[in-house]
Amino acid sequence: MTGGEAGPRRVGVDLAGRRLDAAVRALFETSWGQARRWVEGGKVFVDGEAALDCGSTVRQGAEVALRLDAPRPRTARAVDESMIVRLDRHVLVVDKPSGVSTVPHDEGETGSLFVELRRWLARRRGGAGDAGRRSGLPPLFVVHRLDRGTSGLIVFARSLPSSTALREQFRRHEVHRRYLALAHGPVADRTFTSHLIVDRGDGLRGSRERALRPVQRRNEVTAEKLAVTHVEALERFDAPPVTLLRCRLETGRTHQIRIHLSEAGHPLLGETIYLRRYAGVEVPAPRLMLHAAELGFVHPGSGERLRFDRALPEDMAATLERLRRRRGPE
Repeated sequence: MTGGEAGPRRVGVDLAGRRLDAAVRALFETSWGQARRWVEGGKVFVDGEAALDCGSTVRQGAEVALRLDAPRPRTARAVDESMIVRLDRHVLVVDKPSGVSTVPHDEGETGSLFVELRRWLARRRGGAGDAGRRSGLPPLFVVHRLDRGTSGLIVFARSLPSSTALREQFRRHEVHRRYLALAHGPVADRTFTSHLIVDRGDGLRGSRERALRPVQRRNEVTAEKLAVTHVEALERFDAPPVTLLRCRLETGRTHQIRIHLSEAGHPLLGETIYLRRYAGVEVPAPRLMLHAAELGFVHPGSGERLRFDRALPEDMAATLERLRRRRGPE
């Protein structure tokens, strides 16, 4: 590949109707993980238009091109007061919308929640946030993250001492975090415990205990991290089979809830990554059905124990209501 481009490559009959990430993997002879990163990063173009949904399907004859120098798309909406849950000189707690990255993935990306919050803080104090000058943006520190598709509560620190204190709480597993999720199938109450690795054998994160092949002894692959998720079923639906879950994180690893449920045969509705082993009927959803509903921690300044909660956002609540209507009266 030269000049940062590869394509176009035409979708043949063997790939027609397949997921976009699968087509990209086959057409450009790359890994699942790389194909997904290219799609989500705005590097893949179908018939001349940027295609950002890994789960979308491709038609026979479509032209798929790869442009590695294409800028990452701007996805964040402007920060407004309704997103701000707590603001003081130590912390900023936000109700993050789905579809927004927590932090920039590419240099110069301005669509992440982190960047937009710094701009909002600068505008609020009458600074130079609109111009985007680094010196005009107030400090803000990331202490944990939510997936791009996940909505809900997230806390940022506003000073280095506050960041250190909050990170220590996360490290000691002292932060209260509960999520609401919609998962495929009948899910029973249980606790998932495994050791997550960055490559389970197919380019995706997963549990060492469920790896597709023996783990190779390389540092980047064998950096195992204990992951514990407590799952409680709140409501079950039979047609289609779906369970509303409350998930409590004891640890907070990347994609932890998604991995544990998928490996148990119950991927989340709206899942686009951890579906490869799922053989059931996929229930449609507008996005990943995962919401960080509760967040609690000790305030790094006052020492007060804080607890916040946020109800389901409209898109997830609407999906839940459709399931209830299909079930009919009790």
